[in-house]
Amino acid sequence: MKELKFIGIIPARYASTRFPGKPLAKLGGKYVIQRVYEQVSKVLPNVVVALDDERIADAVSSFGGKWVMTRTDHKCGTDRCLEAFLKNGGEEDVIINIQGDEPFIQPSQLEAIMACFRDEATDIATLVKPFVSTRPYSELENPNSPKVVVDANWNAKYFSRSVIPYVRNHEKEEWPACHQFYTHLGMYAYKADVLKRITTIPQSALEVAESLEQLRWLENGFTIKVGVTTVETIGIDTPQDLQNAEEFLKAHQSLF
Repeated sequence: MKELKFIGIIPARYASTRFPGKPLAKLGGKYVIQRVYEQVSKVLPNVVVALDDERIADAVSSFGGKWVMTRTDHKCGTDRCLEAFLKNGGEEDVIINIQGDEPFIQPSQLEAIMACFRDEATDIATLVKPFVSTRPYSELENPNSPKVVVDANWNAKYFSRSVIPYVRNHEKEEWPACHQFYTHLGMYAYKADVLKRITTIPQSALEVAESLEQLRWLENGFTIKVGVTTVETIGIDTPQDLQNAEEFLKAHQSLF
């Protein structure tokens, strides 16, 4: 297999219902988007922020980052990624879509998702995290933490906000100890031709039902390879999450 060229694209919107201006929030003296960019740059020499606001552009320029201005009306990060990829030249083989509110993303996570493309059959790659058996069932059933079922080749078979699979003949509180569950982390990587195709496909029935974009891809026959990570990170969706991230940063300063 030829050596693949990767690009990391970080979608960053200014508007956010729960946390307007989130990319420009300060975390340990740096912009949130800067911390994401610096973490990704530890692995990928080619990183671009896909933004929609001049204020974010000014911030990215201030720390020497590369950016591409994209439309404000994209419905999802995948569409924004494609626009940024094409505007940046569209020469890479694989695009990694990195969430702009994950300032503690680790190099090992990026390496795990890149390794999925050693299998030439991989169209799309993503990450899962093994659910620790000692954690309570109440955490497993959280609908904001999608679950994933994989096959023997580590291809995703289904994603759900419900707990899957169903463990028969056991009380639900016993399920984490009876089966290895996997939760989904929302980082994706796509082959360039696949990214172009999936952005043209209309919403599917399963996607609408679960509000999970990746189900559209499965329904249309794309192969989603799964990489595994055990790294705990903190995403930032609200101002309270930012406070939690500050505490995490203080406790793990040597890593960042």
